[in-house]
Amino acid sequence: MGLKEKVLEIAKAEGADYFGVADLAPAKEAIAWQSGEEIASFPFAVSIGMRMFDDVVDLLPKQKERWVRVTYRTSAYEVINARLDITASKIAGAIRDKGYRAIPIASSKRVDSEKLCGAFSHKMAAHLAGLGWIGKSCLLITPEHGPRVRWVTVLTDAPLGPAGKPMDQRCGNCHECVDACPVHAFSGRNFLETEERNARYDAHKCEAYFDRQDETIGDAVCGMCVYICPHGRKGRKPSRKE
Repeated sequence: MGLKEKVLEIAKAEGADYFGVADLAPAKEAIAWQSGEEIASFPFAVSIGMRMFDDVVDLLPKQKERWVRVTYRTSAYEVINARLDITASKIAGAIRDKGYRAIPIASSKRVDSEKLCGAFSHKMAAHLAGLGWIGKSCLLITPEHGPRVRWVTVLTDAPLGPAGKPMDQRCGNCHECVDACPVHAFSGRNFLETEERNARYDAHKCEAYFDRQDETIGDAVCGMCVYICPHGRKGRKPSRKE
């Protein structure tokens, strides 16, 4: 079994719904800006995605109820993040055992409080791996399940076969995520690789909203941009009552 087949086997065994390999060369400058030269020295990334539970995401309009907030934070965020991190660790171990470099990047850990970002953009890796496009919400949008997917990345120098081809954006004139945002954090602009994130998304508005929610009601969640996206809603399985 080749290394790519081994890595894919691990991802599937751990319950991954999405898997792809990204060539990071086109984004080297952006990666260096966010993460530094050490991270930018890796030529490839393995991108792994796991779907959120549609029935949990569909509760978000009722998030004033505490049980909804706790359920969403636990089932659609904390547990899936933990599963992704374990998967990334196992994949990085398999790559290491073949003599290549590998760094698993935590699925959801902030490392820069000024930029409000993690050590590496999982959405960028998934986009470059051909698994979706960056939407007006700055989320990775998959054709099948919209933004209802969480991601993790393993950086490596292992040659894992042909990389995916980035997908063209398919948001068109849709502004549902823009209109649904309670703090109007999105400008409504389509993603452009040459533009900085703040041209499309004010992360500090989001941060301030979560801080206020934590202070007033606790267990802050939002996720309305995840809930409202038509690509995600069309991909959910209808319940037996529908």
